[in-house]
Amino acid sequence: MKKFNPNKNIIITLIMVIIVVTVISYTAAQRTNRGKTTLPQSAVNDSVGFVDKVLSFPARTIEGGVSSMSNLFNTYKENENLKEKIDSYGELAIQNENQKKEIDSLKAELGLNETLASYEKVPATVITRSPDTWQDLLIVDKGSNDGIEPNMAVLSKKGLVGRVIEVNATSSKVELLTSKNQNTNHFPARISSATGDAYGLIKLYDEKEKSLIVTQLTGDMEIKEGDIVQTSGLGGNSPANLPIGVVQKIKPDSYGLDREVFVKPYAEMYGISYVTIVKRLAGDGQ
Repeated sequence: MKKFNPNKNIIITLIMVIIVVTVISYTAAQRTNRGKTTLPQSAVNDSVGFVDKVLSFPARTIEGGVSSMSNLFNTYKENENLKEKIDSYGELAIQNENQKKEIDSLKAELGLNETLASYEKVPATVITRSPDTWQDLLIVDKGSNDGIEPNMAVLSKKGLVGRVIEVNATSSKVELLTSKNQNTNHFPARISSATGDAYGLIKLYDEKEKSLIVTQLTGDMEIKEGDIVQTSGLGGNSPANLPIGVVQKIKPDSYGLDREVFVKPYAEMYGISYVTIVKRLAGDGQ
């Protein structure tokens, strides 16, 4: 029986370690010098890369498709939102314009009320204006419950527009200065000129000239374009000094016996939404 020799095994182990270290050192040195892997390593790496590319291609394709579909839906949704905004823009513009007009009208009425401090005023809103009586009548939302009475003067924005002719509990009918009713109780007017005051009646409305016509003038005062026209208060129904308009032109009447004074009204006679009804205070001497 052979005797175990440990020295021989140690020598063999040392030789194997030396060989492994030498191979590893040589491989590392070759990769450092050439900047690339060895042929076996390169083959393994290429194989693994190819398999990874093949396996990941469907996933990348699906991911790209999902991303494209998501972008498409987002774009469609954004377009729909833009369309809704564009469609509503016109409506919003109209609403803003109407609100602006309403605010301007209310501001004008407030400014008018500030100039009528000596009278009692009742603000009212126009609720009806029929197309077939557009130039003659309108109905407001104030009546006898608010102290309104027939023959009270009615103003809009800057000036006189008519008078109350019929009163109900919660509404009133207003006859406009543009009315063609020849039997109406005409407004007494005063024209203030440089030489004095002339008095007359607002009798007609000239639709072509867009002017009120004052006739039956008293006195021979010289009247010029731009002279101020106000209510005189002589009729007893309306207060004095309510603004009417300014003289636009003067011409003889058809018989040549009297003058017709064309007055450009302060008030807008067509777009009336709000009015102020004026109560003459008891004891007013005008």
